[in-house]
Amino acid sequence: MNGLQITHLTLRAGTRAATRVLVADLTQTFAPGEMWCIAGPNGAGKTTLIAAMAGVSKTASNAISLDGKALSAWGTIELARRRALMPQATHDAFSATVLDTVMLNRFPHLTGWGWESDADRAAAHAALDRLGLAEFASRDVLSLSGGERQRVALAATLCQDAPLLLLDEPLAHLDVHHQIDCLEALSGWVGSKQRSVIFSCHDLNLARRFATHALLLDGAGHTHAGRVRDVLTPERAGAAFGYPLTLIQQDGHEALVPVMRSTSP
Repeated sequence: MNGLQITHLTLRAGTRAATRVLVADLTQTFAPGEMWCIAGPNGAGKTTLIAAMAGVSKTASNAISLDGKALSAWGTIELARRRALMPQATHDAFSATVLDTVMLNRFPHLTGWGWESDADRAAAHAALDRLGLAEFASRDVLSLSGGERQRVALAATLCQDAPLLLLDEPLAHLDVHHQIDCLEALSGWVGSKQRSVIFSCHDLNLARRFATHALLLDGAGHTHAGRVRDVLTPERAGAAFGYPLTLIQQDGHEALVPVMRSTSP
């Protein structure tokens, strides 16, 4: 089966004298057509895991394969055409237009002298259109708000035109309206072809609404993986986050909410 395959992966954090296991002996397949949310408390290892999935962490690359080939065996350009990574933070050192910034992610597709083609420019405009950013094309990235810059970063990742997207906190800095817009755009992007999205997210209710599957980390090495509503349950999510949750259902809608602890003596 094509897709991303993890086999007996263990990830650790900390120094040699004080090592903490984040993920212990994880084996999981992420198939085309699926939209996965990686959830868990702060420090649970979401960013570390996404970096490993992208091939950034070389120590884990032999335990992860893409389309049946170990990440360590992929060439840099070849891998960039197959998967795109959106990191948690983006830093702009120089002034540039939004369009030029988005087109930077077309680098894996450039040929010859490395000049952008009409197809590269069309891909950049299409990515901006998908996220409602067409009017931003000529804006300077240094003039953007945090939320606007986050949406541009997501557009750049889409512009890379890789069938697997690995997104580290793509909803950070976004208001609820733009969070939903971005998730709807990603859901449509997955459904239009046999593509995959794996993203980390702190909003369990948005994850339950848009993701097809979830991988829940507790920061102590334990994981739960499967269909999103089977994984992000009050019991499992509450245990992972260390706070009791309950599921409220009304008029066909539902939401995970914290259980208010009694403050009475």
